[in-house]
Amino acid sequence: MTYAGDLTPQQAYDLVKDNPDAIFVDVRTVGEWQQIGVPDLTSINKDVHFIEWVTAFGPNTQFLSQLAETGVKPGDNRPIVFICRAGNRSIGAATIATEEGYGPAYNVLEGFEGDTDEYGQRTVNGWKLRGLPSTSFTSGE
Repeated sequence: MTYAGDLTPQQAYDLVKDNPDAIFVDVRTVGEWQQIGVPDLTSINKDVHFIEWVTAFGPNTQFLSQLAETGVKPGDNRPIVFICRAGNRSIGAATIATEEGYGPAYNVLEGFEGDTDEYGQRTVNGWKLRGLPSTSFTSGE
């Protein structure tokens, strides 16, 4: 493993809640944020940072500079929790962040929507289905 590790959605929420230095980054696309919703950490006085891992034009070549805009710096030892739809793209984000000296960087298993059932629907697990806080995405976020 080339990043700090995988967390269940509940473990990810608890880490961000309990560690004042931890940040939370949603790496899904704008369309996913708008259509499906986003994690909501306002009840624990935390922000969700929205940085696409892949854009409509391909890989986000500005990913690391956008990560730096959150205030986290390489070598500052601030935990970073990355989430995507099902826990795959966030592995890439956690890996590159670790390679560049950020973190410890974590991947959220199951992601926001979770795995698919036998009908291809995302009804199995994930942040949202586990009852963790979520909300609608607004363009000001």
